[in-house]
Amino acid sequence: MVSVKYLHQVQAALLSGFMSFIMSGAITLINLGLVKGFVGIWLHAWLVAYAIAFPTILLIFPFARKLAMKIASK
Repeated sequence: MVSVKYLHQVQAALLSGFMSFIMSGAITLINLGLVKGFVGIWLHAWLVAYAIAFPTILLIFPFARKLAMKIASK
């Protein structure tokens, strides 16, 4: 288990992993269809997407949380 003080990083890792996995699969399927080697192509696209998504979420999450709090408090 990971200490609760790392909750933000764990959330970012999970959210970026799930979202990039689903989106890269959907976009790969839309662009290529079910071609031979689809899973390998998808996993490569997912690794690239995850490498971009994880640090992006780490940077954007605090801003998004503040904005969400302003929107939800009205």
